[in-house]
Amino acid sequence: MTYLKLEVTMEKSIVLVIGFWLLLLGNGVQSHRKDKKHQSLPRDQPYRTGYHFQPPKNWMNDPNGPMYYKGVYHLFYQYNPYAAVWGNITWAHSISYDLVNWINLDIALSPGDPFDINGCWSGSTTFLSGEKPVILYTGSDTMNRQVQNLAEPKNLSDPLLREWVKSSQNPLMSPVDGIDPKNFRDPTTAWQGPDGLWRVLVGNEMDGHGRALLYRSQDFIAWSQSKEPIHSSTRTGMWECPDFYPVSIDGKNGVEISSLDKFTKHVLKASFDNSDHYVLGNYTAVTDNFLVDTDFLDNGSDLRYDYGNFYASKTFFDSGKKRRILWVWILESDNTTDDVKKGWSGLQSIPRTILLSKTGKQLIQSPLEEIEKQRTIKVSFENKELKGGSVLEVSGITASQADVEVSFSLSSLKEAELMDPSWVDPKLLCSQKTASVRSNVGPFGILILASKDLTEQTAIFFRVFRSEDNYVVLMCSDQSRSSVEEGPQKTIYGAFIDIDPLNEKISLRSLIDHSIVESFGGEGRACITARVYPKLAIDNQAYLYAFNNGTFDVNISSLNAWSMKKAQIVSFTKRRKPHLN
Repeated sequence: MTYLKLEVTMEKSIVLVIGFWLLLLGNGVQSHRKDKKHQSLPRDQPYRTGYHFQPPKNWMNDPNGPMYYKGVYHLFYQYNPYAAVWGNITWAHSISYDLVNWINLDIALSPGDPFDINGCWSGSTTFLSGEKPVILYTGSDTMNRQVQNLAEPKNLSDPLLREWVKSSQNPLMSPVDGIDPKNFRDPTTAWQGPDGLWRVLVGNEMDGHGRALLYRSQDFIAWSQSKEPIHSSTRTGMWECPDFYPVSIDGKNGVEISSLDKFTKHVLKASFDNSDHYVLGNYTAVTDNFLVDTDFLDNGSDLRYDYGNFYASKTFFDSGKKRRILWVWILESDNTTDDVKKGWSGLQSIPRTILLSKTGKQLIQSPLEEIEKQRTIKVSFENKELKGGSVLEVSGITASQADVEVSFSLSSLKEAELMDPSWVDPKLLCSQKTASVRSNVGPFGILILASKDLTEQTAIFFRVFRSEDNYVVLMCSDQSRSSVEEGPQKTIYGAFIDIDPLNEKISLRSLIDHSIVESFGGEGRACITARVYPKLAIDNQAYLYAFNNGTFDVNISSLNAWSMKKAQIVSFTKRRKPHLN
């Protein structure tokens, strides 16, 4: 019966992929599903994901230039076609109709010209007039300088955009006037101001401080640098992979990048210190002035997309569904030797939608709604009391490849532990107060990728503290017991969540996929992603539990958990004549 149910639920996505495959076949392509080149990975792959995007093999890092063009989603990404370590960096290219099931096309950009001979590094796509997509990317030139280059589609009538041509004008932007040639990279999506000029930002570091250089152009070929960066910070180092885009103040839709709507705020994101930080502010298009609400790491502020393993993200505006979507690289937490042995390294997160919170003080993230189509077998219950010190198994699903939603309600908070004013670092606090450390209200949450005897477990949980005039909710992702192996990193992550536990439930959603766990607390107000490598809790030996290790009881208002089916990810390459193995 289970097999029949899975077969029915997969029908739609299979039809979609087959239809897409026929389109590709008609254009002269070959399936790699039986190609030895793509079947050389070791058979034992307990950490390879089921519904996250990753290439068939080798190294992957930053997402580049995601876009929606003529009904097709495109994802480019940094890729080494030869090994599971960084090097020989190209722009790989994959396409999808639903951002879940993918077809890998031929590499879009490869090193080979003087302006990118040492690597085609990160960048973005921009739509010029007439809905013409172009790529701006960083090349490492013959002198290992970082320069900014342009590439255009060879055939705009091809919705798959399988071939790209580098501009004869490259490089368009070079590190002159004192710009450090080693720290000048990752151009953003460009936008047009009211004067018709294009603007683009490039990440940079000057005198040890991060900044986003601003360039302007009339024709997208000749670029001039602004006298001042659009923003800079004395509290950070180099800004990698900057991103700059508007969000609606009171709307539920995303906003196109060149929008001049006055009811918007702008987000400036920069990748530094192994995390993706952002600030909110007001951008004046006429003067290119960006006034931030609170600066990076200023006055205790620490706004991040995600407080876990999460770096080098990139957003794009999905014009088809009027939403802004976030992609990000999730790097490995094992070691290079393990990566080489398993034959691959790096994942992409599940794409997330981004909106501004009702308070206007932070962003809210949610997993893409399309991922819910991967749900199959479901278990659920409501109004379940979790006694202090108890563990409840959630059975009936595939716990190694699952989607879990749970909400907790608390009846009494008067005896919550008093918040020490010195506890300002949530990551440190979670490291000191792990899932095994009891307090009055918490820790409570879920144990995922756990072995039957709980020797291995990854705990995603909450604690509630009492301060003088309110309550503080702490969310933790505790990997300290995630594996009996000694090699993998077992970092503990944490974040404070802006929740009033007296008047609202504490919610958690976790996407579990063999070696990655993406958790969304407080309906996306805080997100934590972790990589884990269990030795015991793999495949059908992984278990899921709800737990409460606090002194006081908590109530599970509702819990819904689903097994998740595999995404369809296939590879194709061009051939002179259509050929099917």
